[in-house]
Amino acid sequence: MISLQSVILTIAVAYAVIGALLLIVLVYARLHWSLKAVVIVVTSAFYFVSFGGMRGLLGWASAEKLPANFKLLSTRIVEPHSLEGDPGSIYLWVEELDEDNRPSAVPRAFRIPYSDALAEQTHTADNEIKAGHPQGGRAADFGGGDGTIMDFVREYITPKTIVETTGGDSTTGTFVAPPAGAQGSVFTPLPPPRMPPKDEQQ
Repeated sequence: MISLQSVILTIAVAYAVIGALLLIVLVYARLHWSLKAVVIVVTSAFYFVSFGGMRGLLGWASAEKLPANFKLLSTRIVEPHSLEGDPGSIYLWVEELDEDNRPSAVPRAFRIPYSDALAEQTHTADNEIKAGHPQGGRAADFGGGDGTIMDFVREYITPKTIVETTGGDSTTGTFVAPPAGAQGSVFTPLPPPRMPPKDEQQ
């Protein structure tokens, strides 16, 4: 399976090659026609490479901030692996809720950095869902966006480091889980949707 980093690198190299080839054509406009034809063919081929790379990004879990209010559909916990340098992740499949607790019917996948406390709460919420008790959550319970970019970088460089921030980096949109010692539950029983009031009988 191709990693997300490989896909991003493929796209970056493809666009760099396209840019370099176009620059050569602009600078050396008096090249022989056969060479210009080769440049055009190669440039066109890399457009298809770029398109294929972009399609490879589809389906990857987003690291952006969760919706303000959401219904939890399913979860996947990937524990840290010290030998491979993997800090671990928690994947959530959620639907955004409106102000009346009605789901958007557009599920999305999100990735959140691993912490023991969040993993335990996620496992509990998943069991509740399987038992027929819908679970919901709020982005505010995962942090308020007041972290720093170094918190996010440290998480990937040193997998055993405890993330000290309680939010994401507001400059990058990166979403960071609460620290391991955070109190309170981030998932709660989902109340039923509020229905509009019925017309009064005459």
